[in-house]
Amino acid sequence: MLNTKLVSWALGLFAAITFVVCVIWGLVAPEGLHMKAVLEALLPAFRWLTWWGFLLGLAESFLYGAYAGLVYCPIHNALHRRYGGAPMPDLHSASEHSANGPEPRRPSLHSTRGTLP
Repeated sequence: MLNTKLVSWALGLFAAITFVVCVIWGLVAPEGLHMKAVLEALLPAFRWLTWWGFLLGLAESFLYGAYAGLVYCPIHNALHRRYGGAPMPDLHSASEHSANGPEPRRPSLHSTRGTLP
């Protein structure tokens, strides 16, 4: 199961960082390779190379990413509950962080024990 808050924040930050990379690319790349037209088409009220446009584009990009997480996670979790396989192991269990190191790996439920190659 996915944590909706965590995935939404991660996708929001990913989209915001991607926006900054696109703006930097637009500043260093030749005019023919700019993302200016795409950004102005996808981000309402965004204007190229203004402080207001940059801040608005950054906020809108973050919100688009967060929206994707808010929509995707409930869909994924519902499908996982309905059609999901075996539960995933807890990656943060206390036994993995013991002083003696991690526990030895246990055989899988789908073990091939008793079969010859």
